[in-house]
Amino acid sequence: MPFVNVKLVDGVFTPEEKHAMAKALTDVMVQFEGSEAFREVVWVLIEELHTDGWHIGGRPFEGPKSLMDTLGKSKAIYETINGRPTSRSELAAAAPVRA
Repeated sequence: MPFVNVKLVDGVFTPEEKHAMAKALTDVMVQFEGSEAFREVVWVLIEELHTDGWHIGGRPFEGPKSLMDTLGKSKAIYETINGRPTSRSELAAAAPVRA
């Protein structure tokens, strides 16, 4: 019996959207297993967690503002990398240490 666990920030999706998500995830599991009979044993648990429990980059989550700030920092960090490292050690050597 497959068990799919989805964790979301609370209040982002409506009940209808969560039901549609569970159905779509079940469909994917059935597709990979290859038998419609599999559908009846797919379990999907959608957990909604309060925003106080979410952190991005070590900072509290503040919704879209946090996401945009994180993406902006990621882009800025990406642009400081020297060359195109392909291994972890090369990346460590090419990326400057940020305080």
